[in-house]
Amino acid sequence: MTVTRPAFPTSVYFTSRTLAFVAGSRQRDDAQAGASRRAVVLAGGLGTRLQPYTTVLPKPLMPIGDRPVLDIVVRQLRRSGFDRVTIATGHLAELIEAFFGDGSTHGIAIDYFREEHPLGTVGALALIDGLDHDFLVMNGDVLTDIDYAALLRAHRESGAAATVAVKHRIVQIDLGVLEFGNGDAPDRVSAYVEKPQLEYHASMGVYCFAPSVLRFIEPGGALDFPALAERLIAAGELVRGWRSDAYWLDIGRHDDYEQALEEFEEMRGVLVPDD
Repeated sequence: MTVTRPAFPTSVYFTSRTLAFVAGSRQRDDAQAGASRRAVVLAGGLGTRLQPYTTVLPKPLMPIGDRPVLDIVVRQLRRSGFDRVTIATGHLAELIEAFFGDGSTHGIAIDYFREEHPLGTVGALALIDGLDHDFLVMNGDVLTDIDYAALLRAHRESGAAATVAVKHRIVQIDLGVLEFGNGDAPDRVSAYVEKPQLEYHASMGVYCFAPSVLRFIEPGGALDFPALAERLIAAGELVRGWRSDAYWLDIGRHDDYEQALEEFEEMRGVLVPDD
């Protein structure tokens, strides 16, 4: 399937809809059923939250136990039946490329797209060739045992333009929280909640996209996923959440990284069962 990207301005870009994607629950190409599984791993960030470590080491190569987190991710993708991984690199790209090479030592084909300047979390997708079938995109610093194959399969069956893997989280606030509800008396307390809990569904940094999504990304322009999601929703495209109870840590956060170091040996059999 050939994906055409109309020229900007943006007003035309979002209102021009090809007939192939108008149906609300459109069917994928017949070839989709036999399409290869391809993943794009985003590994170009500066990793500022983990400095000074990431000054000399790209965040996806930060060690978890005896191996880099991206090594775990690539092994998981291979185990889930993916046959090609494109790694979008930027900061210290040569180290990532030297570690993985062409992927032969990991049993999976690996190629690279090197960002000349930061393109955000999804900006690089518009410049990567061959994204002709639904594909998986994920951050290269995610430690999880999510079923990538099941996520991609659910996405394809749903007909969604984008599917976001989400994790239910509860944050305990260990303080008494005051609420103010009267605009005429801003100091008047309307409620006092002792140690409330905040519940939310967090993006796991793992997504699936239909090729049509590329029409919403300007080639060469920087774009993050939240902005892309807003564009898709505004254009009437279907964006779905895929709830997961999988183990999940974002090692770009100091707390999560330290937790990963503490729990890896216990979780090794789940995270890398073919180790």
